[in-house]
Amino acid sequence: MLAAGVGARAGVTADEVLALLREALETAGIAGAADTAGAGPAEAGPAGAAGRRGPAVAVLATAEAKAGEPGIAGAAARLGVPLVTYPAAELAAVDVPHPSPTVLGATGTPSVAEAAALLAAGPGAVLLVPKSASSRATVAVAGHPAVPEPPGTTSRAPAPCAANRQPLMPAAPAPAPADPHSADPHSTALRPAGRRPAAPRPAGPAPAPPEPGQARTRQKAGLP
Repeated sequence: MLAAGVGARAGVTADEVLALLREALETAGIAGAADTAGAGPAEAGPAGAAGRRGPAVAVLATAEAKAGEPGIAGAAARLGVPLVTYPAAELAAVDVPHPSPTVLGATGTPSVAEAAALLAAGPGAVLLVPKSASSRATVAVAGHPAVPEPPGTTSRAPAPCAANRQPLMPAAPAPAPADPHSADPHSTALRPAGRRPAAPRPAGPAPAPPEPGQARTRQKAGLP
């Protein structure tokens, strides 16, 4: 929310207040200044004529001593925004960059426009447009600046939706167990536990050939 603080001398006109406010907003590059400050009664207000944008400021603020000043009240009415006022003691408690001893002697507070703008904008507000002055008016604008994103901040990628997820591949079936009846009986891979294969029998020693004398004796005796 933007708040405009207004200080003025007696006899200031609404046109002078609005012209100064418009110049301050345009100098600061605040959007909406050309559409609102200085608008006529039929064009003022958030629901302005024929799609005009709402006011660049949401409230006008000043000192209680200036509440009855026709030029300030008329400027708020033409903008279609409320006019709020603060006592001099409350304004004097606000720290401002441009206090004025002349204003202090005349109103009891060293600042009207800047202090009123900061109070009306709310806690944490800063001066977006320091006070500027015309012959009989002073204007300042306060608000809350946009907080920039910290450097190096990256947005986290959104999680994929269910429609974009790849289906899981089914697990491969386990191999069927081998038939024990068709397996090699000597294979250790399929041998039942607790059984050992029969060891082959060793072949017996070959019979020794008969000695020559024994062969002749057996032939004489008719033995094979």
